[in-house]
Amino acid sequence: AWCVPCLVSLDTLQELCRKEKLTCKSIGITKRNLNNYEVEYLCDYKVVKDMEYYLVKWKGWPDSTNTWEPLQNLKCPLLLQQFSNDKHNYLSQVKKGKAIKDNNKALKPAIAEYIVKKAKQRLALQRWQDELNRRKNHKGMIFVENTVDLEGPPSDFYYINEYKPAPGISLVNEATFGCSCTDCFFEKCCPAEAGVLLAYNKNQQIKIPPGTPIYECNSRCQCGPDCPNRIVQKGTQYSLCIFRTSNGCGWGVKTLVKIKRMSFVMEYVGEVITSEEAERRGQLYDNKGITYLFDLDYESDEFTVDAARYGNVSHFVNHSCDPNLQVFNVFIDNLDTRLPRIALFSTRTINAGEELTFDYQMKG
Repeated sequence: AWCVPCLVSLDTLQELCRKEKLTCKSIGITKRNLNNYEVEYLCDYKVVKDMEYYLVKWKGWPDSTNTWEPLQNLKCPLLLQQFSNDKHNYLSQVKKGKAIKDNNKALKPAIAEYIVKKAKQRLALQRWQDELNRRKNHKGMIFVENTVDLEGPPSDFYYINEYKPAPGISLVNEATFGCSCTDCFFEKCCPAEAGVLLAYNKNQQIKIPPGTPIYECNSRCQCGPDCPNRIVQKGTQYSLCIFRTSNGCGWGVKTLVKIKRMSFVMEYVGEVITSEEAERRGQLYDNKGITYLFDLDYESDEFTVDAARYGNVSHFVNHSCDPNLQVFNVFIDNLDTRLPRIALFSTRTINAGEELTFDYQMKG
């Protein structure tokens, strides 16, 4: 058996199947639902003989099958509200409300076009959000939001949960030894063996100053998953939102819950490349005005993390000269000091809805 990867979306495949009257169980088109009709979004509006009509895009059907339906037939209050909100937002942006009031029998073509683009963007962002949550391996949920413009998901970004080594680079992901503590908080644990202090207090907050490495218990240690020295390896615990900023900074990340000060928030992951390759890519990124390179210079300057194409939520965190996140170097299973993991901890209490930032020039 063999297969060919398909770059067409599931919705497009469903539309093709219904258009050709084909069934395919693997994409959810069966004889029973082949002719089903469900409202996907609303495209246009008009009034004929005092009766309101909406142009309906049917889910899983091509645009050629769109139909005008009277308001009384539509049982989709959320879509009707979104349609109204999108129309209001467009009029607010262009400040041409009087033009539509003079003719309330039909929408201007530009308004209808905007509403369709917004509906398609909303669906694309929802699919991207679902994909991000399928790929992530941590507790915190990921949400996506764009109330600013018509920008959709990035076209060349792949979500990963850990470092992706470039060809020729080896990452040792299994420690050769571990602790045998019964209580790592009070006994001589992995940090002591490395000659540093335990990084966390009993409230799971970091207590060491920036620049001090974190040595967490690893896969060889006999302590369990509730060990107080296993924080970064558990991943992001907070629900975060990738959102479109209104200040021209593109995408950003905000927290949806309150984060206590000195708490672990997320790791910075990406493709691990050599410093020479980073120099080459850096010139290309500078020309595009983007910055995703993070030097792993804890002890040497051999490797760099590039989060431009491969990364996690941290890919979208913006720079600030007054950041609320601080960088720390972390060692867990890989004890090679040339390849620390990069963890971002809160420097203060961060309230729900607040954007997360760190200083791109910050050293660990």
